[in-house]
Amino acid sequence: MKRTTTIVLLTLSHFVIYGQANKFFRKAIRATDLNEKVSLFTKVIELDAKNLDAYFYRGIAKNDLGDYHGAIVDYSKIIVLKPDADTYYNRGNSRYSLKDFVGAKNDYSKSFEIDSTFVDALYSLACVKYDLEDYKDAIEDFSKVIEAVPNQPKTYTLRAAAYIAINEHKKALKDYSLAIIAEPSSHNFYNRGVFYMDINYYQKANTDLSTALRINRNNAFAYFYRGVSHLLLGKYNNAVSDFSTALKFDSADFDALLGLTLSYYKMGDLPNAKLNLQKAKAILSTEKNIETFDLFANTYWFQNRYFYFNNNMNALLKL
Repeated sequence: MKRTTTIVLLTLSHFVIYGQANKFFRKAIRATDLNEKVSLFTKVIELDAKNLDAYFYRGIAKNDLGDYHGAIVDYSKIIVLKPDADTYYNRGNSRYSLKDFVGAKNDYSKSFEIDSTFVDALYSLACVKYDLEDYKDAIEDFSKVIEAVPNQPKTYTLRAAAYIAINEHKKALKDYSLAIIAEPSSHNFYNRGVFYMDINYYQKANTDLSTALRINRNNAFAYFYRGVSHLLLGKYNNAVSDFSTALKFDSADFDALLGLTLSYYKMGDLPNAKLNLQKAKAILSTEKNIETFDLFANTYWFQNRYFYFNNNMNALLKL
């Protein structure tokens, strides 16, 4: 009789603990404060150490709080006991946030291996391969994502960047154009415009950047790049206008100041050229009277338009 009573009491105790754990779990799901969520899910786990859902949701809350290591520990607990695609994917995200790209790659790969319909895992796998400079495999995965979800412009843009990395510029251009077809947004016209600048198609770049600005007048970078295209096309007044507009967004934009310097110099307006050059120098270095070309090493002009910049700036510095 005593043994029966003991079993009954243990069973009742188990149900009480189970009920209390469920109560904390429901409260945690409804909670909006992330620290409260972590605390409540911890109480669930203390009462029911095998509640893998509590580990999963606590991992999400920890990740959202920036406690990526803590999230990884929770996800790993689930993976040891009962691995699934979502948990591998989430652990991959936490590892990615810690810049553990190899670990993230392994988790995304495992997630997609478990669930071949999990397109987000494949997309993330492609992105991390790109970060690891595994461009050809990234392109292969981005292509699979596009096959599954053909109307997402971001995927075309990322695949284009991967094509650029392996010098497949025609394929990159096609992808930038496909991104525009999928979504003719300011951002997508801007991306293709900048690409045209990189391959020295200045008029095509100017057209795309102008379209981007018609859609969104608040893109400071588009003003800068269109200013560069105007300058290289010999439209110096238009270049001055665009660089001046870019400076309204950021008065410390030394690249825009150097753009004005070059534009005024090409127009023969030496006082304004020198004035903007001095402003750019003051931002680039606190030391006065620095005339070495190394001062400009971190500028767009030095890194992307070296010969044009060098030829004109050397002549200007001698004046």
